Amino acid sequence: MRPQFGNRFLTTDKDVFEHNAWDNVEWDEEQEAIARESVQKNSAEKMHRNDVKKYEEEADKFWDSFYSVHSNKFFKDRHWLFTEFPELAPSAVPEGSAGENSRRIFEIGCGVGNTIIPILKYSQEKDLMIYGADFSAKAVEILQEDPHFDKKRCQVFVLDATAEIWDVPFTENSLDIIVLIFVLSAINPTKMPHVTQQVAKYLKPGGLVVFRDYGLYDMAQLRFKPGKCLEENFYVRGDGTRVFFFTQQDVRELFEKAGLVEEQNHIDRRLQVNRGRQLKMYRVWIQAKYRKPLAR
Repeated sequence: MRPQFGNRFLTTDKDVFEHNAWDNVEWDEEQEAIARESVQKNSAEKMHRNDVKKYEEEADKFWDSFYSVHSNKFFKDRHWLFTEFPELAPSAVPEGSAGENSRRIFEIGCGVGNTIIPILKYSQEKDLMIYGADFSAKAVEILQEDPHFDKKRCQVFVLDATAEIWDVPFTENSLDIIVLIFVLSAINPTKMPHVTQQVAKYLKPGGLVVFRDYGLYDMAQLRFKPGKCLEENFYVRGDGTRVFFFTQQDVRELFEKAGLVEEQNHIDRRLQVNRGRQLKMYRVWIQAKYRKPLAR
């Protein structure tokens, strides 16, 4: 059975404001209809094509600006990381393992190390090698300054994952795990298939992709004002960065068309509450795992 995202479940509505958050909350038809209507309203007015072009061509500048403003204050230790993706946990490989058991992990969109640093911090694997790439040179710079960054076990670099050819320090069919956490959503949807094709190319046979990203009707999508929509389910934030909201089928098509086999495709719905203001805020994420078939 799939490990749950957290362990606090709402069984009766009267308890909703007893805690700050509830896990795996079910939606009824009325709530989904309200969310759908909200999205229809905020996406009815599309952004002017000249602005759409600007956010596409200057995407790296907006992300550099984002990390320059937030600096390393943006770092968050993802406490759910090893629960949701035990394949990344230090216990996945025996301590001091070497040779054929050494792991090669690559995170695309590594940011300032929210995934990489916990792995480096808690893993004692002697021959572990983690690669990290981000569109933002500023993010890579901040990550390298982290006290837990270990250049013997980690190599990070700037990469535009939508580029036709990747300039990377590893070969095709060589990676055990590729991590995509809140990164595909920042990419133009028309370019996503190329990224997943590249992912499949660099995974070794039997290798795994772990994915977590924004789901359709997430609170963040419902909060957008009219005029911020670039195209269906794709928006620009106030800071100029972009975000796409996925359905399970969107994710399935992206990875299966790249030749990968589905092992998990799950919707995580989490209810966050402001007990002081008696507000309910619904988060929606898609979590998935896809494996590259073994060579025949």
